[in-house]
Amino acid sequence: MKDKIAIVGAGIAGLALAILATEQGHNVTVYEKNSAISNLGAGITLWPNAMFVISQMGLLEDVKRVSGMPLSLHSIDKYGNTQSMMNIELLNQECGYPSIAILRKELMQIFYQKALKLGVSIKFQHSVNPLLLQQMKSQFDLIVGADGRMYSTTRQLLFDERPQPQYQGFINIVGISQLDCQLTPFIKEYRGNGQRFGIVPVHSGWCYWAAAWRESLACKQSSRDWGHELEHRFEDWPPDIKNMIKKQKAEKIKPIYLYDLDPLPYWHQENILLIGDAAHASLPTSGQGACQALEDAWHLVTVLTNYASLDQALNAFYQQRIAKATAAQNAGRHVASQVFSSESITVVNSTLPNVKQLTQLWMYGLS
Repeated sequence: MKDKIAIVGAGIAGLALAILATEQGHNVTVYEKNSAISNLGAGITLWPNAMFVISQMGLLEDVKRVSGMPLSLHSIDKYGNTQSMMNIELLNQECGYPSIAILRKELMQIFYQKALKLGVSIKFQHSVNPLLLQQMKSQFDLIVGADGRMYSTTRQLLFDERPQPQYQGFINIVGISQLDCQLTPFIKEYRGNGQRFGIVPVHSGWCYWAAAWRESLACKQSSRDWGHELEHRFEDWPPDIKNMIKKQKAEKIKPIYLYDLDPLPYWHQENILLIGDAAHASLPTSGQGACQALEDAWHLVTVLTNYASLDQALNAFYQQRIAKATAAQNAGRHVASQVFSSESITVVNSTLPNVKQLTQLWMYGLS
């Protein structure tokens, strides 16, 4: 069936769905509350399951052209000692697709330009409230809420505001830095004393990074100097970290308070559906937020093609996606509990996942 589809939100999930659905002949309109495509965020690691979807979008080479290709992931203590290592090259071979690291703004521009090329109608500065959503139900065959974890209007309409995102007790400070020298193609994740600092090389000396530690919500309105605190917390950690902080490009350093969602009992009512973070927001410690959003887009277009009834298609979509999306949510919480369990722990258990286990999990349902 070929549908008239409205997508609320022009983030990763929304634009990916717009591209895939338009290529399948659906008539797509995207509603975005901001005046332009968002450049918020630092960078994203797209693992092979996400790159499978990128290839289905016809964007594999475009994405690879501006990305880093990490060879391995190293878990390191605060003293610079490697605790464990995952061979990403082997993971890629097992999965059949590469893993890449890309600046978020560059990924978004690639998606945006592809959507424009396909003639997707993107309406900027169009906020969609519950009343407008009700009116749109009769104007579109399907309304897809890809409007994020925190203030999803579509989720609010489906659940009467009951499922609220839950603060998980820690913050991220993210940044982009460019060094004079070429970075080694390794993802480095430093852990210790209830803190975490990850460094991901991208290309041409650019990298993105994320610092994290446990923080009270009471500090959310604080006027603290977060840049000074960042420097202080990691002042006796390895030089890599100090270089990242010194070279960071942000005008002002601000924390991101990390929330996720408990698994929802359903993602649709009638012809309104949730995808991406609006449906199953996971913590960044899962490493799968963007990846699962991309999988949503691909699976949704697939079920719309394979089922004659919209209700059957949306039920099938939920059944296909709920277990895997929940696994990503649980993985994020599990890693967070390890890293941020106690400020008194000097080195947190740094065992990385098994390559074969990751291959089976991440590539499940993709063909």
